[in-house]
Amino acid sequence: MSRLYEVMFIVRPDVEDEEADKLIDSFSTTVKNGGGVVKSAEKMGRRKLAYQVRKFNDGNYILLTVEAPGPVVLELERRLRVTEQVIKFITVRIDEEEKRLAKVRALRGTRRTANAEPAPAAVSAAAAEPAEPAQASA
Repeated sequence: MSRLYEVMFIVRPDVEDEEADKLIDSFSTTVKNGGGVVKSAEKMGRRKLAYQVRKFNDGNYILLTVEAPGPVVLELERRLRVTEQVIKFITVRIDEEEKRLAKVRALRGTRRTANAEPAPAAVSAAAAEPAEPAQASA
């Protein structure tokens, strides 16, 4: 069963763009060989880290969006762990979040159509009855 994952990893700041592209290609090949698909690969650029990681204060962020079965993601994480240029990584499963958001959007859509179009019988009944005066309770 293929699921959707976001894999973000930080590459050492002294790694050049060509080497970073080779890393992305090798990780993409790992996913493709395992039967998965790389939906997107985004280089987010060089950013300062919140805290020092392996004696580095900044790094190049790369985000991969991957659709693959669990064992393929485990292999990808193993390769990220042993690759010397990668100083930190995180993998997040996002398919459940997308399902939840789709459900919320559908629910909002039905509410909007219900609020936008009042029932015609209720409108005619409300217009036919005269408004009763409100009685004050003591």
